[in-house]
Amino acid sequence: MSHEVAIAELLDLIDTRDRFLVTSHARPDGDAIGSSLGCAMLLEQLGKQVDVVLADQVPLIYRTLPCVDCIQQRTGIDRAYDAIILLECDGVERTRLSGLAGQFLINIDHHTSGRRFADFNWIDTTACAVAAMIYQVAHASGVRISRDMATCLYTAVLTDTGSFGYIGTNGSTLSLAHDLVELGANAGRIAQDVYFSNPASKIRLLGAALSRLHTEERLAWTCITQQDMLQTGAAEEDCEGIVNYLIGIAGVEAAVFLRELPDRRFRLSLRSKGVVNVARVAERFGGGGHENASGCTLEGPLPVVTEHILVRLRAELQQQRCPVAETFGVG
Repeated sequence: MSHEVAIAELLDLIDTRDRFLVTSHARPDGDAIGSSLGCAMLLEQLGKQVDVVLADQVPLIYRTLPCVDCIQQRTGIDRAYDAIILLECDGVERTRLSGLAGQFLINIDHHTSGRRFADFNWIDTTACAVAAMIYQVAHASGVRISRDMATCLYTAVLTDTGSFGYIGTNGSTLSLAHDLVELGANAGRIAQDVYFSNPASKIRLLGAALSRLHTEERLAWTCITQQDMLQTGAAEEDCEGIVNYLIGIAGVEAAVFLRELPDRRFRLSLRSKGVVNVARVAERFGGGGHENASGCTLEGPLPVVTEHILVRLRAELQQQRCPVAETFGVG
């Protein structure tokens, strides 16, 4: 299905319905939040009734976004909607919301691990962010893209492209960013809010993580425990971005950050510079995501989980037959 056909069919579906729920995955990131808000603004301009519901709270760095107070944090849906729009989800389970079964579902995703689980599915793996897809729909619908909508969509694009640093960033990505700035998004202000408004707890947690840094040729990894979370006073959202420090090491091609969960499982965040498809690695363990940024959850204990993921990453690197980089030592 071409972009044009998908957008036309989506707009037809929207036109024949009045009450919508917009949601995204648990532990929402910038694209989940920015796209959800942008989508809600689009629907409202089309004269629709919209609720935005997420299972987890909005991270601190995104709480300055326009209309963010309209996001409801709930664990379930207790009413019927004409349609439920799920953004960045490979299944209803990713929302951690109950009450979605039996409702008309619209799935909009850009992950390579995306699945066609809904009544209507639009998966575009070439899109830099779901926000780019929402922008296309808004443009095709003829609605006015307000400063507030542009701000939300720009934030989503900025964060989901790794500040325009991921391999997939291209002219279309930068053209979209340009258009959103022209429409009123304040690029400097948004960058300040996202990257320079972290709580002290996040910096303390980063210190704990970096103190356990390990490197091995083209691999880097580290972990934090529940004890680290308690000692630093960190929240779950403070874990976001730690893995990016690991992949930023010269010579490292793949990195993994392991975080102990309250139930003693481990959440893994994987990053790659492009040599390793970490989405494929994550999918082997029931997760997924992008080729350069993915995640999965494994049962502990930590030494076993660490060995499982390192064995797979080593195998992926070996398959690529890349020149071996300088070993930076083992922390």
